[in-house]
This record gives sequence, C-alpha cells and structure tokens, in this order.
Amino acid sequence: MTTWVLLRGLVREQAHWDGFAERLAGALGNGHRVLPVDLPGNGALHRRASPTRVAGMVACLRETLRQQGVEGPVRLVALSLGGMVAVEWLRHHPEEITAAALINSSAAPFSPFWRRLRPRNYGRIVFQGLLARDREARERMILEITTNHLSAEERGVIAERFATVNALRPVSALNTVRQLWAAARFRAPAALPAGPAVLIVNGAGDRLVHPRCSQVLARAWRLPLAVHRDGGHDLSLDAPDWLADTLTQWARGEGGR
Repeated sequence: MTTWVLLRGLVREQAHWDGFAERLAGALGNGHRVLPVDLPGNGALHRRASPTRVAGMVACLRETLRQQGVEGPVRLVALSLGGMVAVEWLRHHPEEITAAALINSSAAPFSPFWRRLRPRNYGRIVFQGLLARDREARERMILEITTNHLSAEERGVIAERFATVNALRPVSALNTVRQLWAAARFRAPAALPAGPAVLIVNGAGDRLVHPRCSQVLARAWRLPLAVHRDGGHDLSLDAPDWLADTLTQWARGEGGR
C-alpha cells in the first residue's frame, strides 16, 4: 500500500482539501491510500503552538505519521507553505519520501518576498483576513483570491462550509503570525537530494503567489513543471480533476518509480 500525504498551506487544514483526497484516491485506484495531515497549529492540532521554523513542522509531521502507524517511504502532495515543509523534509530525510509534488509553492532565495506574496493582496489579507471577525466573509475573500474557476454561488457554499470548520477548529492570531514568520525565514537549498522524484505544479493564473516562483524552482532544480493554463493558487479547489489526473499520470511515470 502506497501512502500519499497531503499537506496544506498557511492557516489551512485537511478539511480545506474539500473532497480532493477522495478524488485523488479514486483516480489512483487500488494500492494507494491518501492521507491528509494537519500542520501544528491548524485543524486537529489547532491548540498546539505552530513552530516558528519549517523544520519544526517537519518534526511534528513525522511524529504524527509514526503515531498513525504509517510505515515506509511516503509520497507528498504539498500546497504553498506545505511545499516548503516538503522541501525541508526532502532536504533532511530523503529516504522517507519516494516522491513529492509541490503545488504553487515558493521560497527564498529563489524568489523575492513580493513575488512569494503578491502586494496587491496585502490590504485584503490584513483587513478582511487577519483583522476580520466575520468568518464566512473571510473565507469568501480567500476563495476570491485563490480560485478562478468557481462561480460566486460555489464560493458562497464553500465559504459557509469552511466558516463552520474555522469555528470548530480556529487558528489563533498568534499561530497565524508564527506560521507567517516560519514561511518568511525559510530558505530552500540550492539543490534537492537525488532519489525522490519531484514534480512542480503551477497554476498560471495564481493571483496570490506569482507563477514565476514555481517556474524558477523548476528551472533551478531541473525538475518537470506541470502548468494549468489559468488555474488559481488553490488548484485542489479550482481544478481538482486536472490536478488529480496530473498527479495520477505522474505517479504512473517517473513519480511511480
């Protein structure tokens, strides 16, 4: 049984995959298990302090998998901040990972901060996100920035669902700052270790993180790059069928080695 571990991004949890885990498992077929896991400070771990270094997130995830009885190398599907976690995991424990797909991720020193978080979003993130008390409005704002293909009605339905999740497992303001700090101080290695297969996945219509960030990583690390021509930052919501098919085809090729 091959285990695929799904890692979300900043202040997001496994519920925000919103059915993608089941979609990917169905595309992969028998012999594959898809396991969403929360970063500390989010989701089931929302009462824990978020590490201020990405390495601390890796340590927590490795312990979580041990507690869940996951044995042998795993495959990672990592979005945004989750991609940084995957890179740190690859850097220090490559023997634990067979393959990793990094979705709309970014990292210093390859990209400047103003590409890793596009300036046009700063105001909305602060005033409609960090300082907002209306959970549903906040979720709708996030979806407006991170998706391109959802209708206003679809965003409304998902925002309502995500607001309920946030009420049950809220991410504290302090943990939000700690995660931002961990992401800001993270520095990716000049090269990734040989062995694990790595795929860079990018939405060319990403309005949160500049698409060039993924392009730079793929070029610097000499990795394959799969691009959705107009998908947004959260491809698992914006283009779930395309993403599941892309990962499945990759798994049957180089990613399945």
